Amino acid sequence: MFTERTPRVAAARALSRRGGRERLHRFLVEGTQAVREALAWPGDVHELFVTEDFLARDSDLVTTAHDRGVPVSPVTDRAMAGLAETVTPQGVVAVCGLVDRPVEDVLAGNPRLVAVLVGVSDPGNAGTVIRVADAAGADAVVLAGAAVDPHNGKCVRASTGSVFHVPIARAPVADVLDACRAAGLRLVAADGYAKAELTPGTVTGPTAWLFGSEAHGLPEEVKSAADESLRVPIYGRAESLNLATAATVCLYATAWRHRAEPPDRFNPTAD
Repeated sequence: MFTERTPRVAAARALSRRGGRERLHRFLVEGTQAVREALAWPGDVHELFVTEDFLARDSDLVTTAHDRGVPVSPVTDRAMAGLAETVTPQGVVAVCGLVDRPVEDVLAGNPRLVAVLVGVSDPGNAGTVIRVADAAGADAVVLAGAAVDPHNGKCVRASTGSVFHVPIARAPVADVLDACRAAGLRLVAADGYAKAELTPGTVTGPTAWLFGSEAHGLPEEVKSAADESLRVPIYGRAESLNLATAATVCLYATAWRHRAEPPDRFNPTAD
């Protein structure tokens, strides 16, 4: 059984830091649900670390790992505590290859709905937006500029496995905006101070929603580059909506509109 001093455990522990992830091109996935989604993902899962208690109670997940040819390494509780970031670890951590791809790749194939996070540094917010984008059927999530690493442990946990479902890219802001336009997407900025409101049917056609950080919003140059800026109306007395909640409203409003439109609206050459 591996301990916290076993070289493979020590090497995996380095993946909790961004520098380690970028150097080794791997990241840690913690918890039963997230690891299950990782094992269903076609990408690389290099190893599972599990405690003795986990082996006893979740043999199905271990069997799935064996079926995929993924090594399963038993570790001590102390070693697991060093690998996990939660206060009460569930007893399983996977080492996976990075999920992000070039922005041109994730925007290939006539995307209809994309979420762009511009400079969003909070991993919990970013992970939740990735989860929302997945639920709304978005084609991709793009982290632009000085945004959080989507492989950050808190971001991965907040996504509840959605980092393995929706294509993810990272790129400089200007490159992201250019790639969205090249993909035929209309750029819509979510701005709490915009004059125009988001209402049912406001946003039609292929859309890239631009979301800024909760503290500072979108930079002025990004809002200026957008085709349109919209705010989510607040009818009650709340001061504002947090980023993930606003993103949920925006992405679902567009997803509902897309599903109400004829499929060939997005492909004029369709029969």
